[in-house]
Amino acid sequence: MDIPVYVVAGFLDGGKTDFINGILQDGFAQKDRTLLICCEEGDEEYDKNALKNVEVVTLDDEEQFTKDELRALEKKHRPRQVLIEYNGMWPFERLNELPANWILYQIMTFIHAPSFEVMSRNMGQLMMEKIMNADMLVFNRATPEVAAALRKRNLRMVNRRADMYIEYEDGNSENYLTGDECPFDMTQDPVEIPDEDFGVWYVDAMDHPEHYDGKRLRMKAIMCHSKKYPGTYVPGRFAMVCCANDTQFLGVVARGDALGKYKNRDWIEITATCKKEFFEAYQGDGPVLYVESVTPCDAPKEEVVTF
Repeated sequence: MDIPVYVVAGFLDGGKTDFINGILQDGFAQKDRTLLICCEEGDEEYDKNALKNVEVVTLDDEEQFTKDELRALEKKHRPRQVLIEYNGMWPFERLNELPANWILYQIMTFIHAPSFEVMSRNMGQLMMEKIMNADMLVFNRATPEVAAALRKRNLRMVNRRADMYIEYEDGNSENYLTGDECPFDMTQDPVEIPDEDFGVWYVDAMDHPEHYDGKRLRMKAIMCHSKKYPGTYVPGRFAMVCCANDTQFLGVVARGDALGKYKNRDWIEITATCKKEFFEAYQGDGPVLYVESVTPCDAPKEEVVTF
């Protein structure tokens, strides 16, 4: 029998236990036997009144989280569903130990918003892993200032599929992005895209090409001639989303005869008018740069974009 598994991940003070108590109180486990695996000891406790149909097991040593141990728990408790409060310091690779019939349905990541910047600097790979793999991402206990800083980071680039929310100290919550934000001063002509913010512009332009429709832009990029779409120019930048092994090329369709004289990986500075147009590679509408001028340039101080 297949057993659905729901993982609640994140770091201490992120609000994982509060969330689990909330869904248990709402009747998550009222009909089906639930196995709740706790992988760390936090400050909060589970609501005993919500555990009538729930078996709670603690596996706070990573070496305990094995297929054999999980199969033994299944045999002993015969759950119809499994809820895991996952230790944020453990890599998600450990989830490969789930038995074959344990089907991972959803990963929910909770982050203490005021600590995000410090944790990103001190354990960036673990933090980005939790964000990249989330199906739902919640930043808890935010102030308006912290929320603005989180939005400026444009973490949608790290995970474009997750539902993302910011929850404030007063308990109110809202979507991470409202759809109205534009991270650049659009009164400029041309709008300057700073070297360090190319990734922010790329994500915003892909998500909201209407922000830049008809606007003149200036930016530095690496020249790229598309192999998949011969004759198409796709200047862009390399971006490191999580770690050095996770580098992606962020390319934008561009038109202009002057681009043809540049070779792959030449650094160029482009001034172009951006149009919102359909292109097959975008699978819909996206930004297309109509280049007015292009000149060779030096590489930026940081050649690889980070988030």
